Parts: sequence; C-alpha cells; structure tokens
Amino acid sequence: MKQTRKIMFLVVFLLAAIGQGFAQSVKIDFTEYKLDNGLHVILHRDVTTPIVTVAVMYNVGSKHEQPNRTGFAHFFEHLMFEGTKNIPRGEYAKFVERAGGTLNANTSADRTYYYQILPSNQLELGLWLESERMLHATVDSIGIQTQKRVVIEEKKQSYDNRPYGTILIETMKRSFTQHPYRWTTIGDPEHIMAAKDEEFHEFYNTFYVPNNAVLVIAGDIDERNAKKLIEKYFNDIPKGKKEIYRPNIVEPPLKGEIRDTIFDNIQLPLVLQAYRTPAMNTPDYFALGMLGNLLSSGQSSRLYRELVDNQQLAIQVGSFPIPFNEPSVNLTYAFPNMGIDPLKLEKAIDAEIEKIKNELIPEQEFQKLKNKFENNIVGGNQRIAERASNLATYYTYFGDASLINRELEQYMAVTREDIQRVAREYFKPENRVVLYYMPKAR
Repeated sequence: MKQTRKIMFLVVFLLAAIGQGFAQSVKIDFTEYKLDNGLHVILHRDVTTPIVTVAVMYNVGSKHEQPNRTGFAHFFEHLMFEGTKNIPRGEYAKFVERAGGTLNANTSADRTYYYQILPSNQLELGLWLESERMLHATVDSIGIQTQKRVVIEEKKQSYDNRPYGTILIETMKRSFTQHPYRWTTIGDPEHIMAAKDEEFHEFYNTFYVPNNAVLVIAGDIDERNAKKLIEKYFNDIPKGKKEIYRPNIVEPPLKGEIRDTIFDNIQLPLVLQAYRTPAMNTPDYFALGMLGNLLSSGQSSRLYRELVDNQQLAIQVGSFPIPFNEPSVNLTYAFPNMGIDPLKLEKAIDAEIEKIKNELIPEQEFQKLKNKFENNIVGGNQRIAERASNLATYYTYFGDASLINRELEQYMAVTREDIQRVAREYFKPENRVVLYYMPKAR
C-alpha cells in the first residue's frame, strides 16, 4: 500500500507540473531585437548572482508532426545532444559540465526548449554550443538508430510500464479527433521506427532554423558584450528556406460525453474528467485557472474540504487547465478512498461543481483566492532560469514577451461572475471525457 501511495503522489506531482502556467515577480525588464536571419533575441540582465541562462526555444512541438510520423519533436530533443560538426558524439553535455554548469531540454505539444545554466563568465561557451546545435547538429544514421532505441525504451519505462503512465495518452486521443493535440509528445514508436533517415533530415532542416527560434540570455551579463557574441555565433547561420508547417485545424465540439475504463497495473482506482477548454492567454483561461484553484488548491479548497475531509470519499484531488496555446482541456481528477465506488466519487465531484454553477462564491472566499494567486505569481519567478523560460514561451506562443509582466493583471481581472460563467460554459457533461482507471484483475 505504501508503494501505491508513493506512485499516486508521483502522478499528482506530474499532473500538477503539467498544469503549471507562467509566473512573474516584480516587473521584468528586457530588451529584444531580431537578426537578419530571423532569429529573435531577448536579453534580461540580473546581476544578483554570477550565473547566466542561455536558452533557445524552437517553435516546434508534437502538434507540428504528421499523423503517421508522431514523436519527431521529442525525438529531436534527444538527438540534438548527440553532437555537431565540431563537437564529437557524446561530448556535447560534457562541455557544460566541465564549465560548472547544467543543461537540459523539454518538449511540449507547442514547442521545444533547450537551456544551459552556466557561470556568467561562460556565456560565450553557451552561445557557441547553441549555435552549433542550430547550424549543424549531427543528424546521421548512427545517432538516429541510437535515439530510436532510447525513445522506445523511454516509452516503455515512462508510459507503458508506469502505473497511470498512459493518462495523457488515453485522455487526449479521446478529447481530440482531428487536431494534433490528439497525440502526445512521446508519439508512436512504430512511426519512429518506420521513419527513414531522410525524413529526420527534412524535419531538422525545416524547424531547427533561426527564423523559427528565439534565443534568450538571462542573468549576469553585459548587454553590449552579449550582442557582440550573439552576432559572432548566430548572425551567419542561414535562414531556413523551407515552408514551416503551422497546423490550422479547428477541433469540432465533442458530440456528447465520452466515457471509458482503462485497466492498469494499479491498486487504487482513479477518476478523471477532461473538459474541453479555451487556449492560454484568453480571459476564460485565466478564469478557469482560478476555478481550478478554488476546487483543489490546498486543504481549504472545495473538493479537498468536501471529498477528502468531510465525506472521506477521496484521498487526493486536483483540477487545472493544461496550458497549451490552442484550445485544450481541463483535468479534474480524484483518487477514491479504500472501498469507495468511483461512480459515487464522480457524482460528489459533480455536486461540488454544481454548487459553483448555482451560487456565486462568497466575497471572502474570492478574496482569499485572489490573494493566493497574487502570492503564487509574485513568488513564482524568482529564479533566472524560470524568467528565461517564460520570456521564451510568451514570445513563441503569442509573439509578445511583455506578457510576462501582465499575467497577474489578467488573473486579478477575473470576477466571481467569470468563475461561475466558465463553470457553467465548460464544465458540462457533453463537453467532457470521463476515464476510470481500474486495477487489472489478479
């Protein structure tokens, strides 16, 4: 049972990470400009610590893939650490580690993000490494075959063989029928295995180009020197010549509630509701974020207080919108207490949502909610690396990095009536997918 609870809280942590939006502290000052090859550059100076984040976000994620070739963006997240024309295979990360830094990358449906955190006197090293990756990464048969094995093994370990590991896969493929959000970043291993080397070359030459990227340098920098180094390492990289695919698919409404049961190697069931919701940076998205906090943030939240404490139907609950830059879903989930029928738990969740639909939340509770958001947002972007990521994301998603300074304003503009309205408009049975994760028969 202890192992089950450990896995359950891992699921909660992963789901919460998916639901995190962007945050800000005090006003973040930055400068930005564009190179002739189309590379957008953002510089943010903070000399409080002698470190610098060098980051590149490419406007390519799993939604830019073709239905018969999914998983390419995530594949390249791995492949672009293989090496380059001037960096031997397997040596890329060692340059950063020897300099006392760290590096990583991540992929979502909407973008791919590479970053390094280095001592500030190693800025030139970071820029050289990212320019190498952009200009001539090693995309050859050896690397492709190596990463095919790596990605397939990751799919097995992180999704297929992990309890509750297929939550997003099973949810998204039912929530979307036409939009590429219907597949997740891991993709289909059969697509990766079937792809020829030339297809990977084509993908790299199309998407990993300066006119499809933003370079962010944040930290202890001298802007004049940083601009000289950027010109030195990035100015001569050719602009991409291929047409960059941008999906413009509008997903039709669900034709009614979709319900299904997934049998998994688990001990505790899981009830999950996925409501179709609007994109990030829309007024309703901010209202839904506040609704999710009202329902499930902390032990005084509606779902926790009623389902966990009062009725003792659940041992953990959560609700949040997934932050995609096109219409997405809101996930509401609960782990039933031992011996509790999942259907009874689901009805209790619905009852709490109905209360919000039928009655405005009290002014005192609303003020507490606003205070919580203000505290979270003001304190949520203290690290330089977080600021770099947020600047890159706001530019990539919306073409406006200054949105980083307006998030709190957007949340504070939400009213009690807005929360009630979005609950009524989006949290409807005909607008949702309901999944029960149930233990396999022994």
